[in-house]
Amino acid sequence: MPNQVYRSTAEEVLALPADQQLSAIIAAHLGRVPRARPTAEQRSWDRSLPAIAGDLADVGLEQIEMLVEYRLPSSSLRPDVILSGTHPQTGADNYVVVELKQWSAAELAWNSDRIVRVPRLAGEHLHPIDQVRGYCRYLSQYVDVLHDRPDAVHGVAYLHNATENSVSALRVRQPDDRGRMFTGEQRDEFLTYLKSQFAPGSGTGAADRLLSSAVRPRPDLFGFTSAELRAATEYSLLGRQELAYEAVMSMVRRAQESDAKSVVIVTGGPGSGKSIIAVSLLAELHRQGLRVAHATGSSAFTESLRKFPGRGSKELQTLFQYFRTFADYRRNQLDVLICDEAHRIREVSTNRFTPKQQRTKRPQVDELMAAARVPVFLLDEHQVVRPGEVGTVHEIRSHAARSDYVVHHIELDGQFRCGGSAAYDEWVLRLLDLRAGGPTAWPGDPAFEIRIAPSPREMENFLRDKNSDGWTARIAAGYCWPWSSPEPDGTLVNDVVIGDWSMPWNLRGIRAVGDAPPSPVWASDPRGFGQVGCIYTAQGFEYDWAGVIIGPDLVVRNGHLVSVREGNQDKALKHTKSNPVSDETFDKSIRNIYKVLLTRGMRGVVIHAVDAETQEFLTGLVEPAGSGGNLGR
Repeated sequence: MPNQVYRSTAEEVLALPADQQLSAIIAAHLGRVPRARPTAEQRSWDRSLPAIAGDLADVGLEQIEMLVEYRLPSSSLRPDVILSGTHPQTGADNYVVVELKQWSAAELAWNSDRIVRVPRLAGEHLHPIDQVRGYCRYLSQYVDVLHDRPDAVHGVAYLHNATENSVSALRVRQPDDRGRMFTGEQRDEFLTYLKSQFAPGSGTGAADRLLSSAVRPRPDLFGFTSAELRAATEYSLLGRQELAYEAVMSMVRRAQESDAKSVVIVTGGPGSGKSIIAVSLLAELHRQGLRVAHATGSSAFTESLRKFPGRGSKELQTLFQYFRTFADYRRNQLDVLICDEAHRIREVSTNRFTPKQQRTKRPQVDELMAAARVPVFLLDEHQVVRPGEVGTVHEIRSHAARSDYVVHHIELDGQFRCGGSAAYDEWVLRLLDLRAGGPTAWPGDPAFEIRIAPSPREMENFLRDKNSDGWTARIAAGYCWPWSSPEPDGTLVNDVVIGDWSMPWNLRGIRAVGDAPPSPVWASDPRGFGQVGCIYTAQGFEYDWAGVIIGPDLVVRNGHLVSVREGNQDKALKHTKSNPVSDETFDKSIRNIYKVLLTRGMRGVVIHAVDAETQEFLTGLVEPAGSGGNLGR
């Protein structure tokens, strides 16, 4: 798969005319829209890249290839530079990942040697040695030409504006071949290091082999969870994922040392790694013998975790619980409670099945906070899809403030679903008017494919072929059709009818019927392809190819998508005296529902809209990119 990267050499960078900005050249090459005010990234290109180019030239390595903004496989994250050449002793391909920091000073955060604070930069940051180490591990795990040659990948953090004194606290992290740090005062040592890694001469061949390499598949969440719970794996958390993990571990140590309670909030979009962080924390804390639990508000997600990763072990299965489980827990009964999919937290745990004598108006978020010394909430506010779901940063912060709990908030910035395409995530947000600017043409991205299906039958045929080829695929839709119970003989009713095509919804219950899997495992059981899924069975899951049917509850009018109450049949969104749902709440829920459905695919999405004007509008947005387009053409 082509990697959109800027390739150059030190010689070429240093030969640029003074009137040409390096940042403008790189931005144009990567297809970035120029900005009136340079971003921090663009300033780094203009200041840091010439500095390292000068260093390479000074030791006779001006022909070494500099791969700028190489995108890590299946991710939106990009190391600053990967230097590519041959090793001076072995002659084999050799690579040095360089993270360029313009920091002039930095210090460690309290109680952690992996979290740093930087003057004039907001928030907390991962130690640069750990950041570049993560990039190296990830490359050797998933880039095929490096998988059996992990010793060919090295990592360096270059703080060329810093002095030894200004970052002395960061030296507590011990260097190794995949992570070491140089300051501006250590330029001579850095030059010696470069000479030890590369022979003079062209690095073109090494760069070509890296860029053309096949990519190894990443484990799915359930496979990773099953392995990690049984033994520590070498899976690499990257960047702010690792920062979030370390922040929680730091708060756990603090709670043990001072009996203090801390609340951690981790926010990020679909595919940003929230569930991977949750599972990594669960496994490590369980190995340490701490009292820990994982909780969600989703029957489908929790039951799938119990069925697949927890298979064969009652002990592991009991780690996976529901939010409502903790209503009766004693204060701080757990050391850590990991609330994944926390956007699904309800106003209260009481529901229609709760015995009258046990009903309470106590907020569910309060129950969750009270249950553990360190409650962790991982959420995406664009996935609040039902009235009564209150899992927002504001709600959690408000409850924490009332109890005087310290809150740590980490925002994730990567994208590991949808081919790691930040462009697709942005396209969906703007399509649904969840981000300013309104719908825009799909710019294309070689890592992710969008196709518009002229009919659901053509969508089904296309995805069936993908299934036959060994990929996972599912079709999901807005809740816009009746939902019948199976016939007495177990036959499912083809409720989703569009023209001459029809298909049944996924089952509602927890038992299989015929060839249809139970509702909680529709997204993970291969038999789920035979039914149309909904928001309640798709949320929290991912598959290679996502088919999305946009029903009559969301249509395009005057160039923007508009929600239509009459087109939706979800009782949870109906406005009644006992269930008041405002137009604003309905509209937000519908947009968030389709945001979830459109971001389940790892490799591509196939979309069909039942409304003719909407179908035509989407076709016009997607076809100009030349990526996918109309299935019928």
